[in-house]
Amino acid sequence: MTDIETLVARHYSGETLLDSIRAALKQSGVDPDAPGIEDLKPVDEFHTGGLEATDALLDQLEITPQTRVLDIGCGIGGAARHVAARTGAHVRGFDLTPDFVDTASALSRLVGLSDATRFQVGSALDIPEPDDSADLALMFHVGMNIEDKPKLFQEAARVLAPGGTFALFDVMRASDTPLTFPFPWAEEAAFSFVTPPEIYRAAAKAAGFELQAERNRSAFAREFFDRVLARIAEAGGPPPVGIHLLMHETGKTKIENYVTHLTAGDIAPVEMIFRLPG
Repeated sequence: MTDIETLVARHYSGETLLDSIRAALKQSGVDPDAPGIEDLKPVDEFHTGGLEATDALLDQLEITPQTRVLDIGCGIGGAARHVAARTGAHVRGFDLTPDFVDTASALSRLVGLSDATRFQVGSALDIPEPDDSADLALMFHVGMNIEDKPKLFQEAARVLAPGGTFALFDVMRASDTPLTFPFPWAEEAAFSFVTPPEIYRAAAKAAGFELQAERNRSAFAREFFDRVLARIAEAGGPPPVGIHLLMHETGKTKIENYVTHLTAGDIAPVEMIFRLPG
């Protein structure tokens, strides 16, 4: 693991994460030993727009039970479980953070999706999968922690079979204004690599990908945060189950900084779908 990857893994780590999620479920009136997959959604879709954003990307893809799906930077497995439940496909996920991987595996067991998902520790710059072993690679809010975008796309191209698809949803740079830390993906600039869309396009092209679709989701993200923050204000605080469980004590500041820069047009969540020649 590189020095940067060590910082990233440490940023997301939480040895008591599973216990915190189970306690939050119980507080919400959900049996922590038998939650439904929907009960986990407020915490396990750790990216802008949560489940709405996940489905917005998936709606543009053709996924069948036979599709070999890889989740790059799977976090605690929310997107992987959703894809498996929605499509019947088997999903393999990997993440730098051992605590996330352990939690992902445990949550899949709790909701009965252990046979449909598999999680392991691994790096997007050295994907722990054989060549040509996937038909679809997904990545939700991971590239902001990866400096070497060309290597990321090279690895994605390596593990995808000919004609394979790489669909991602990342926060990207939209201005040169200095960013105020912390953010959900980084406490400090040392391991934050938010780059403009053209950096992704160039890295993808160099790896042999062809851009199929691209969509700036800033308007959606602003509306989403308006709704979420209004609910929190009305309730006098966040619900027991939520992404605040993943962001430690600086979670409120991270979200505030993100929304401030999003509203100012300095950063933007962007979908991109690439495909390898068949």
